[in-house]
Amino acid sequence: MIYPIVAYGHQVLKKEAEEIHEGDDVSGLISDMFDTMGKANGVGLAAPQINKGIRLFVLDSNLMLDEEDDEKGIRKAFINPIILDEYGDKYTFEEGCLSIPEVRAEITRPEKLTIEYFDENWNLKEEEFSGMTARVIQHEYDHLEGILFVDYLKGLKRRMVKGKLVDISKGKVSTDYRMLYP
Repeated sequence: MIYPIVAYGHQVLKKEAEEIHEGDDVSGLISDMFDTMGKANGVGLAAPQINKGIRLFVLDSNLMLDEEDDEKGIRKAFINPIILDEYGDKYTFEEGCLSIPEVRAEITRPEKLTIEYFDENWNLKEEEFSGMTARVIQHEYDHLEGILFVDYLKGLKRRMVKGKLVDISKGKVSTDYRMLYP
């Protein structure tokens, strides 16, 4: 099933997501999330972006990497994740979001993280990620906390995108995928 993507301004995007009961079968939802993400040409998708206020996200960082990159991408689901630590040099990179189409901004984040999560078979994992994979994880994890990448913008940069954000919340945006507006 392909879900519509929740647009900026929808209340589910600003709420902290709730934990999933350990052992719940979310395999069908995970498959649907990968399908939805693929249909929208995304590299990550958090459950709040499909109007589900639960602590789950999927990502495929392979889609962001070039063949000559040293980094290896991943394709996996993260259930009830907790970022344990973020470290390393901070770097700035232009981010976008399926819930905020046509808006991109330079966001600074640490280059590495350690995260604890359950995989789709409810195996508890603790792993370290770096580079673009860490960035996608940080972006999707923020969704579970009710934080959007535009929340990091301040002053003039924030004012410059305000009109576009209002338009998105009113459905005045064009995408190749279905959206759910507030």
